[in-house]
Amino acid sequence: MIWRKVATLLVSLCIGGWFATFGRASAQEAEGKRQLSEQDVQYPPVLPRGESVVSDTSTEFLRPIAPLKDGVAIAKTAPTVDFMFYPGQDYAGRPWSNWGQSLAAAGKYYSAIGDHLSIREEDDASNTGRTTGRTGNAFVYEYDPTTKVLRRLTDVASVLGLPRGHYTPGKIHGRVDMGADGNLYFATHRGSEKGAIDKNQYRGDWILRCDPKTLHSEVIVAAPVAKHSIPNSALDPARMIFYGGTAAGPDAAEPGIRFFAYDVKRGKLLYAGPDGPARSMMIAPSTGRVYYVAGADEGRLMRFDPAVGLPEPVEKATMGIRAATRETPQGYVYAVSSGQGKSDASLWAFSTRTEKVERIGSAAVGSEAYVASLDADSTGRFVYYVPGAHGSSPRDGSPLVQFDVHAGKKKVIALLHPFYERKYGCTLKGTYAVAVDQTGDKVYVTWNVSRGTRAWDCCGLTVIHIPASERGA
Repeated sequence: MIWRKVATLLVSLCIGGWFATFGRASAQEAEGKRQLSEQDVQYPPVLPRGESVVSDTSTEFLRPIAPLKDGVAIAKTAPTVDFMFYPGQDYAGRPWSNWGQSLAAAGKYYSAIGDHLSIREEDDASNTGRTTGRTGNAFVYEYDPTTKVLRRLTDVASVLGLPRGHYTPGKIHGRVDMGADGNLYFATHRGSEKGAIDKNQYRGDWILRCDPKTLHSEVIVAAPVAKHSIPNSALDPARMIFYGGTAAGPDAAEPGIRFFAYDVKRGKLLYAGPDGPARSMMIAPSTGRVYYVAGADEGRLMRFDPAVGLPEPVEKATMGIRAATRETPQGYVYAVSSGQGKSDASLWAFSTRTEKVERIGSAAVGSEAYVASLDADSTGRFVYYVPGAHGSSPRDGSPLVQFDVHAGKKKVIALLHPFYERKYGCTLKGTYAVAVDQTGDKVYVTWNVSRGTRAWDCCGLTVIHIPASERGA
């Protein structure tokens, strides 16, 4: 009996000590994970030991943290993933963000981030919040996969060179595209709608050009649509026509979304009119036509042919275009409907040869359906994307999804959360920039990254090396 009491006491002490230790660890863990502000984290963001890039492969990339939908496969071989922070994030943004589609071209990867500002807050007649002492700015980068170096090519504020007190955009929200001349083309967008007003000298946003070889950058045109910013843009690289869908500033005379076409070679506005696309368009360089749906939801497909000069409906064609791939060698563009706030979103195949639309599947692999960027490989067989664009990708494990358009099946190539949170203190919180290298063996993803902040506070790049066995090679 005595021995039983002693044993019970010892067990109680051990269990009590374990709970006490576990409780302290849990409290410390909870304290370590407290919500931070942008001022609490370090700028510029750094990796452990000051490394510029880290490379990892892990079976953890193949382990779901939440249920996946029926029929969704998981890769059998884990990829190797390179991760790095974007340089130049030397101060707190509001917050630093990626919002626009990126590009893999000429053996490099091109992308953009911005600080989400629009004007020095102390100069802003509409401002009542905290101040940063900075005007808005956005940046374009080039990544070289052979050297693993990410370098800044240009920044918007330096190119514009505006006086103090003038609105300066803190976003590149449309595509970064490369023209037939080898230059990069992109448009700007406001960081805050409140800053895009007459009192802040707002006249409209800009289309810019950057030579990635010489680093020379210049304005092509200011305010192609007066007092509208340009959250949606794409270039026909063959004909050098820049297309845009706008957002009206508070003082704009013309409300709503305007669609426009601008010839960057001749410096001429070809068309500007109402009922434009909010977020994305489909470009067909093979025919010179561009396609879009008015607004942000699914609807009637419109065609703009510069030879005609006016938008016109495509017969019996309805779809959604929140994001779209480039045209494939087979003459297809793949698009996804907006899944923001929804349980799923449709994936579409559009033939640029026949103008037929086909729903080919759904985007979600788990609980998240919002896809803001997707890209096809050079064979036209695989489409890659990441669900959960606006901060919610960790709920599904921040997955990179491969959609096989031949088989109509989805496969998760890698689940990057919580690996990077656990190892590097970085939560990958969605993307608006996914691009596939021309070789098909690498997928570039620019992430909005949280280092303990509520939403995110900086931007990072992953280069996901797709195993040959997972792409039919």
